[in-house]
Amino acid sequence: MKTCYWKLVASSNNAAAHKEAAAFIKAGECIAFPTETVYGLGADGLNEEAVQKIFAAKGRPNDNPLILHISKKETIDQLTTGLNNNAKAIMEHFMPGPITIIVNKSDIVPEAVSAGLPTVAIRWPSHKDAQDFITACGCPIAAPSANISGRPSPTNAQDVLEDMDGKIAGILDGGPCKIGVESTIVDTTEAIPVILRPGGITYEMLTEVLGVVEIDPALHGDPNFKPKAPGMKYRHYAPKAPVYLFEGEATHHLSVCVKEALNKGLTVGVLCDENTAKNLPASEKIYLANWGCDKETLANELFYLLRDFDRTHPDVILAQGVCEEGIGLAIMNRLRKAAGFQIVTLANDVLLLNGREAAMEKLSQLNFIP
Repeated sequence: MKTCYWKLVASSNNAAAHKEAAAFIKAGECIAFPTETVYGLGADGLNEEAVQKIFAAKGRPNDNPLILHISKKETIDQLTTGLNNNAKAIMEHFMPGPITIIVNKSDIVPEAVSAGLPTVAIRWPSHKDAQDFITACGCPIAAPSANISGRPSPTNAQDVLEDMDGKIAGILDGGPCKIGVESTIVDTTEAIPVILRPGGITYEMLTEVLGVVEIDPALHGDPNFKPKAPGMKYRHYAPKAPVYLFEGEATHHLSVCVKEALNKGLTVGVLCDENTAKNLPASEKIYLANWGCDKETLANELFYLLRDFDRTHPDVILAQGVCEEGIGLAIMNRLRKAAGFQIVTLANDVLLLNGREAAMEKLSQLNFIP
């Protein structure tokens, strides 16, 4: 399949490109499009056969539900059996924007979208080109991130092209995404809303509006759950090299661990802040992803930096965790998934790998390096 490519122009009328891309959607094909979070891989969300092409292009398991994207508030009424007060409050305060709500679905939502669940995920993006494209399509757009399943999500059109060239009908290039991590997902079907996936709308922002908000314990890596949250059941965001995530006090030992890895003859990818970068040894075998000192910058660049490690091919990647306040919760969720929950912590001056289940590893041994 030839993949068409439309370069959108900021602050201009891109109606012609949107119309051409929408014609492919109406014909049952898939189009990648920009949003404020990441690029989405879209198809007609009410067309079961078209939705199946999303799974085929991504290599995505069919038991992983999708998000329906809308371009106006009124569309949600046909997709759900009704909204409770929490869902209405989220729509009023945070939509359009980087947030998705889980609601009870109506009969018109295909099983392929909901993965057999009685609920559906709905999002109203704030990105103008996303809104205009969805409007041109004339239907809700089912869309996960526009990448091969398991890889870091794309935040620019070139990364979409890298994964999807020849697999989908076209790509709308709207430039780099503003936020850089996927939307916050909130289950509104119970009395207390539950964050199933953290994102740009933070826990703190939600509690200010809704009062009590819970965080799904499945975010800590429990494999024994059927996901309501699209994209959260399987290993995700992962570069090809193994990733080890340093959390809490263990982050202060990251530079020493880099030196140990170099002594073993390994090339090392390092994802860290500016202060940690200053303490790293000078070596051609270090591929450094320095995200500065600002968590918002890290959120915006995270997936690009993880993808860049696939271009430099380190043997192992050591990543520095951040505080989970604000956008930090979303960052740590993505990093833990990228690492496959291979987490390094510190207790009694000893580094632990997967301390919840695993044996202690002495720093001098560095046994967690393959």
